Amino acid sequence: MRRADRAITAEEASAILSAGEYGVLSTVSESGEPYGVPVSYCVIDQYIYFHCAVVGQKISNIKTNNSVSFCTVGKTEILPGKFSTKFESVIVSGDAEEVFDNEWQIGLEGLLFKYSPDYVEKGKEYIENLKDRTKVYRISIISMTGKARR
Repeated sequence: MRRADRAITAEEASAILSAGEYGVLSTVSESGEPYGVPVSYCVIDQYIYFHCAVVGQKISNIKTNNSVSFCTVGKTEILPGKFSTKFESVIVSGDAEEVFDNEWQIGLEGLLFKYSPDYVEKGKEYIENLKDRTKVYRISIISMTGKARR
């Protein structure tokens, strides 16, 4: 990290990561082309879970190279008169892999609890109908850095 004075603690970074509204998952294709896509996600234990369709570029990229980068940005405030921004962000490096069965369910329920906590029962019914149409991946966090200007 170039600006070590803006580094935040691991605990602060974990809190920002858990609370993030969305993240950007970055992968690399077989030909070396970078690909970043915003995803909804949840954090359970030391894993980031996200869901997706059963085919697509991110899946192809992960099958080729499962090393990924994941970034989320927390609170921000533009400071026009200072030509700057207050911010907090987290970048994770890790390995992505598809999960199945019980862990598939856990990942989707984690998303449900995060994004739709007032609709848990209806959400569980919704999840039941996703079995053939949805993949769930988890990112094993290898490293995580957080940075802020507050």
